[in-house]
Amino acid sequence: MIPASTPINNASGQARKIRVLVVDDSAVIRGLVSRWLKSEDDIEVVGAAVNGKDGVEHAEKLKPDLVILDIEMPVMDGVTALPAIRKAAPNCRVIMASTLTQRGAEVTIKALAAGASDYIPKPDASQLAGAADYKRELLAKVRVLGARAVMVPAASAAGVATAGGARPAASGAPVLRAVSQKTRPEAIFIGSSTGGPEALRVVIEGLAGKVQVPVFITQHMPPMFTKILAEHLSKQTRAKVVEATDGLQGQPGVFYIAPGDRHMVIHRNLTVTRINLTDTPPENFCRPAVDPMFRSAAETYGEKALAVILTGMGQDGLLGAKPLVAKGAQLIAQDEETSVVWGMPGAVTKAGLATACKPIQQIAPAILSILRGVSV
Repeated sequence: MIPASTPINNASGQARKIRVLVVDDSAVIRGLVSRWLKSEDDIEVVGAAVNGKDGVEHAEKLKPDLVILDIEMPVMDGVTALPAIRKAAPNCRVIMASTLTQRGAEVTIKALAAGASDYIPKPDASQLAGAADYKRELLAKVRVLGARAVMVPAASAAGVATAGGARPAASGAPVLRAVSQKTRPEAIFIGSSTGGPEALRVVIEGLAGKVQVPVFITQHMPPMFTKILAEHLSKQTRAKVVEATDGLQGQPGVFYIAPGDRHMVIHRNLTVTRINLTDTPPENFCRPAVDPMFRSAAETYGEKALAVILTGMGQDGLLGAKPLVAKGAQLIAQDEETSVVWGMPGAVTKAGLATACKPIQQIAPAILSILRGVSV
């Protein structure tokens, strides 16, 4: 995560602030969010818009690095404005501000599929003043996604090709862990966060109808959003994707998504695998979190587990991956170039825990190879 004091360099190598446009029809929310952002040394609020139409015009004129875009607005809503904003300011990242309702979840998932980089569930206007967690999450996402947007023009100016708007890898070739044996996995465990819904779509689409083991997924999302995500992925990929329930038995070829606000852990008795949902404290500020799932995978499957870390902020999955790797499990990380944020996959790769680091389009083929006993 980028601390407040870290300068971000533009194409000419000069440090500059992250330029943010706030689009929300609520004057209270616009004002409070703008004040939060303005109080940070590395962030500049370049404009505030009252609806989607106004937001498109501001984006065209101001070319912000990042837009915080409300969903429900008069004149033009956020989902309608999203493609126009991305066209007006191609290098900007968009964070959708969503209400914690079923409609908010449905529209947010659609917006992520349409090109939004991330979302943030916002509390009611009456609750914003004391919303410390919301402020912390908002600032973290603005910094990480804003930094990515700032770096894209720098890469382009240097003549470096980028994939999907992501900046090219600055870390050099990752050091990968050698595979000591070729045990065929009996279950797959996937962790993801920022940028995860679209990355999951690509991976699940590549695995649908081709895997004969259960697949367990932890994606950082609040309640209701995970159920909508599972339904959306099922329709998109034609795979069986379900929100996990407590005590559910894992079935081959089924994709289980941890429900919002519950950790998902796995228990195995002989050949029967069951899902347990727990209310233990959040880890890495998250519930569900990847670490508890990975720890349970190490205990129940050991070397017969296959772990995958996709795009996401922070380092959730790093601590849980260590016991998995110690048991001999293989771990695939998404590469930096195709990650919206290379926090989670970068953490396991830099720690030397990954056995493969692949672009998102190559992860499903790599999983299928490993299931056949072939090294990748």
